[in-house]
Amino acid sequence: MAKVSVPSKDLKTFYTYAKPLTTILVTAVDDKGAPNIITLAWHTPISIEPPLYGISVGPRRYSHELIRNSGEFVVNYPSFDLLEKVHHCGSVSGRKEDKFRQTGLTPLPSEKVGAPGIAECYLNIECRLVDGPSFGDHTWFVGEVVNIRADDAFFDAGLLRPEGDPILYMGKDLYQSLKGKRAQMRQRK
Repeated sequence: MAKVSVPSKDLKTFYTYAKPLTTILVTAVDDKGAPNIITLAWHTPISIEPPLYGISVGPRRYSHELIRNSGEFVVNYPSFDLLEKVHHCGSVSGRKEDKFRQTGLTPLPSEKVGAPGIAECYLNIECRLVDGPSFGDHTWFVGEVVNIRADDAFFDAGLLRPEGDPILYMGKDLYQSLKGKRAQMRQRK
């Protein structure tokens, strides 16, 4: 199998090659407690002790402002059957739209933070912001995990069962499930 080098003029698109990435929904609230949802693929656990989780958010995104101001967020893992709602949350701005109302997703009151989780997601990770440095054109929000809620029908001894079927982002609005289902969504504006 031959490998070819990507032309240097295209190196800024390196992230298109670094796929698939698990797609998540992150929730945060404004100063009045109104929730918002952002769809992200750049995220990861980053420490066991203390438990830390990182998400990458561009500063122009409404959720960036909410996370910075509130100091907390919830990471929500949706399964592939929620793809249309997940894609919608990544296609419109929460500055103007109520994504919970538009998608019919259910805010799930959190136990340790003010931002709600999403009831339909199989995993909700509640985080308090501990750091938020900027790297290039994104902010790396680091949250201390203060609570985790997992749907026990989707987990066996902490391992995701096939029913979880996470959404894998393949790039260019193409998504895939672990079960091999693929969906090309409409291009975002």
